[in-house]
Amino acid sequence: MSTPDRQTLQNLNAEVARLREELQMRDSLVQQLSQELFRLVKGNANFLPSPEVSERHQAEVRALREQLQGVEQQVSFYQQQISDRDVEIYQLRQTVQELTDRSRMLEQVVQELPRIYRQKFAERMAPVREKVASLQRENRQLHAELQSVSYRLAVRTRRTASLDLPNFSRNREALLPSLGNA
Repeated sequence: MSTPDRQTLQNLNAEVARLREELQMRDSLVQQLSQELFRLVKGNANFLPSPEVSERHQAEVRALREQLQGVEQQVSFYQQQISDRDVEIYQLRQTVQELTDRSRMLEQVVQELPRIYRQKFAERMAPVREKVASLQRENRQLHAELQSVSYRLAVRTRRTASLDLPNFSRNREALLPSLGNA
């Protein structure tokens, strides 16, 4: 998982946690208000408000109901946001899992590449090596034939060609310098 994806996921998780805390706090306040109202009404059975107090209480009750409706709307809004974020988080987790799987697969492929390249290279080199060996054999054969032909030509040339050597007279005295009466 890349760092931006982690940060986005962490930010979303933090936002969801914050919204849940707010929701719990508001639920708690609504609960406290309803308990307090119930206690006030139930605790004073002899409580009969005067008409002006009654109107004021009714106005307060209306205001509290309006506040309660506002809080309920906020709660439903936050619940929808939490639900949307949960869906988004689920999708992000699936994406992370898919990317992790793909990353592992690619790592495995990268680790196998040298072996595969060596194998493919060896497969491609086999015919080349065969051809080189064949050419070397042919070269040695041709070289041997060339030497044989050269030798036969040299032998034939010696037999057929006579050497023109100078004729020296048999007179050795003429050939040897005289040293006088030494």
